[in-house]
Amino acid sequence: MAKPLLKIQRYFRRKPIRFFTLSLLYLTAGSLVFLHAGIGGDSCCGKREMRIYTVVASEMGSQITSSDSGGLGIMRVFKETRRHGRGYAPMWKKKAGQIKEGKYIGCYVDSTQKRALKGVSFFDYKKMTVFRCQDNCAERGYMFAGLEFGAECYCGHKIQTANASESECNMECKGEKSNMCGGANRLSIYRLELSQDSARRHGSAIFKGCFHRPDNVTLALPFRVSIQNMSVDKCVDTCTEKEKSLAVLAGDRCHCGFPTSLFSLHEPEDESMCLHRCPGEEFESCGNDEYFVVYQTQVQDNRCMDRHFLPTRVNQLVALASFPGSGNTWCRHLIELATGFYSGSYYFDASLYNKGFKGERDHWRSGRTICIKTHESGKKDIEAFDASILIIRNPYKALMAEFNRLYGGHIGFASQANWKGKEWPEFVKSHAPWWGSHIMDWLHYGKNVHVVHYEALKRDLFSHLKGMVEFLGLKVSEERLLCMEGQKDGNFKRSGLRKLKYDPYTPEMRANISELIRKVDTALKKKNMSGVPDEYMPR
Repeated sequence: MAKPLLKIQRYFRRKPIRFFTLSLLYLTAGSLVFLHAGIGGDSCCGKREMRIYTVVASEMGSQITSSDSGGLGIMRVFKETRRHGRGYAPMWKKKAGQIKEGKYIGCYVDSTQKRALKGVSFFDYKKMTVFRCQDNCAERGYMFAGLEFGAECYCGHKIQTANASESECNMECKGEKSNMCGGANRLSIYRLELSQDSARRHGSAIFKGCFHRPDNVTLALPFRVSIQNMSVDKCVDTCTEKEKSLAVLAGDRCHCGFPTSLFSLHEPEDESMCLHRCPGEEFESCGNDEYFVVYQTQVQDNRCMDRHFLPTRVNQLVALASFPGSGNTWCRHLIELATGFYSGSYYFDASLYNKGFKGERDHWRSGRTICIKTHESGKKDIEAFDASILIIRNPYKALMAEFNRLYGGHIGFASQANWKGKEWPEFVKSHAPWWGSHIMDWLHYGKNVHVVHYEALKRDLFSHLKGMVEFLGLKVSEERLLCMEGQKDGNFKRSGLRKLKYDPYTPEMRANISELIRKVDTALKKKNMSGVPDEYMPR
């Protein structure tokens, strides 16, 4: 027995091993303490979280989605016990420089049996705020945002229940004690101010507009069913079950299909032509025999989702060049959907790679990608490419977009401290001249430059993207382009709600930027190209 004990004693006398062993024991003990604290502290709340998830999931079904930009998958639930707040109506504290907020319109009845707002929902039992709810709803194009029980956020395109007393919306928001976030079965509802390109929704479906009946309905929309007491929900649910991306209402008939050349959705009619009340829902329009109401379901149109590297390596390198903040990532997304081939990058961004841009990891000279993203300028960098698509965006918008990206991420936002501090003036001073020199360098040194204005691309996506595909030397697939239109936003779009309430540009900044716009306009016209769009004013 003595010999083993002696060996153990000698073992611990060896300083390096003794130090390592004692360190390991210390870290293990610390981990056990944290683990015990986590289990002990969350034991009651963990059960509460599970109960909340089960009840909400069973009562709301497919209406629940996560706040992830894809709109599908796991619902986020945060643990914290509910507490009642003081009994006064919600009020916004208006401050100079605060971002735009929705207009408070009242307290409304809500229940699991009849929701006041039937869109997506979000829950955060720790950090919910009025603005956070509004921003989530605005990002998905809803007209209304409602808060309930201090921590629950509901979105919708119309309110479908009656008013309640303001005193019943009496629970403080979990993330801000200065505002009320509804009450028990009561919603504090706000009307949102959306950007013009924000989508209109009904639940999870996107309203596409009113369209004239196609010449051959059977070929254009192959599935058809008559539904008693027709409503938008019934048609959308039917087409979702049939795995079709379009739900088309024509009176008491529901058609399902995909956008095709026979029904491209490129020629919308005045919405008044479709004002025919749904038999099963007095607030909704169901169209008629001649004019169809069209919604886009949550079903993914897979006709343009397959993407690959080029089958054979190419020697010609095509740049997708832009000043930062000009929509380069968005254009890459569009090009990949329209062509079926990955785009590459002069850089490596792990977040973009994880979002599906698999060409991000390839070396930019690999020859396996259809085009290469770059923000570089200067003779040497530009002449490395054999051709280029040059994306130009309004400098006022591009500078703000890049500032938001630097301080808030790809789809985040810079804080008020960033805008009001020294960061913004210094950023404009260094980056505004770069906007002008970047464009003029590519126009001067670039070989075979194809200019695309970001604003024109947004207005007429189909034709401009078709031109980009042809410039890349590929045959245009109308089916892929039509599919792409339904999924044009991707995962990198900021919401239309969060805008500064003040102009961040000083008169001196505007004077300098206007001079740059005039120089770029002149450079474009010297190349026999159209000048900058009118919205770049003032010049």
